[in-house]
Amino acid sequence: MTENGAEEVWRIPIDRSQAPAREPGPIDLRRNFLQAAYSGIPTFMGVPVCLNQEDLRAGAVDVAVFGVPLDSSSGHRGAAYGPRALRSDERYLFNTPELLVNASTRISPFNLLKVVDYGDAAVDIFSVEKSLPSIAATVREVAEVGAVPVILGGDHSLMIASVGALADMYGPDKVGVVHFDAHPDCHEHIFGHRITHGTPIWRLIEEKKIPGKNFIQVGLRTPTGPDDSLFNWMRRAGLRTHFMVEVERLGFNAVLDKVIEEALDGPEFIYLSLDIDVLDPAYAPGTGTPEPGGLTPRELFPAFRRLCAETNVIGMDVVEVAPHLDPGYSTTMNARRAIFEGLTGLAMRKAGMVSTDYVNPIASGQLKFPLT
Repeated sequence: MTENGAEEVWRIPIDRSQAPAREPGPIDLRRNFLQAAYSGIPTFMGVPVCLNQEDLRAGAVDVAVFGVPLDSSSGHRGAAYGPRALRSDERYLFNTPELLVNASTRISPFNLLKVVDYGDAAVDIFSVEKSLPSIAATVREVAEVGAVPVILGGDHSLMIASVGALADMYGPDKVGVVHFDAHPDCHEHIFGHRITHGTPIWRLIEEKKIPGKNFIQVGLRTPTGPDDSLFNWMRRAGLRTHFMVEVERLGFNAVLDKVIEEALDGPEFIYLSLDIDVLDPAYAPGTGTPEPGGLTPRELFPAFRRLCAETNVIGMDVVEVAPHLDPGYSTTMNARRAIFEGLTGLAMRKAGMVSTDYVNPIASGQLKFPLT
């Protein structure tokens, strides 16, 4: 109940007491095994649905994908439509996850992992502050059964709840965050507002959820920040930040090696946070804060795969996808493929394939195709 006594209907779950009884477990919504991505009821890459924690447990789920359709803390709206687009805007791949093979590793992640769509967290479309506890509760529902939450944003304010929930579960010194973004997102406030898509890191550090040294940032390049004051705060807090100029001077592979080394230096668990604007607008125009001079998909995809294979990832998000700004669908496609690479890395780790930068030797040209 709110202060004036009006019921907050957005929090009320569906009453299933009169529904037919069923055994708990994932529900496959497909009618046919092989179907085009634009047919059927859209779930993330066509995976089954779970409705509650009992379904997750019964299905021995490894990964649960869920949406956070919220953008009320963004200056430019539209990211609230990101989760729906990431589920339904595929233009090419069929919605038969069992047949998808990672081209670089020849791994079929959906055959090694049990991946489900967990629907969307309940959000108050007028208040990010009221939405944060609901987002955190959904993260905990997934993590408590030993599954990895993969969050489809929505704007970056959701990280306050998602990382905060995991830090509360595992311990603040044990969780690290690898943060891909064009922007630092560690302002104390934006125009006087402390809960926004530009303030999650400041809040997580100042509220003692995550130590500054456990934040690793990749891709920063905006002329709007950090200013000298924030730049010095980041250094005092111990953030390990890799600006795009470092990528330009050293090459992305060298920077990525440093990022993985830092991710393994201290935290026991890693959370990946991908603001899609880390990509150059040539590849991701569908975001509210595009910045020229960013990463390419060819750099981002192996980074996500390697981090998920070579570190202990317990959660990830992909945020700030604003599909109405993307006439060519490239933003959604690249965001979805980044998640696919992350799932591939998780599958590799589950299978014990944790060697540094593994790729299939035939696909990579290291071995010739067999003659027979």
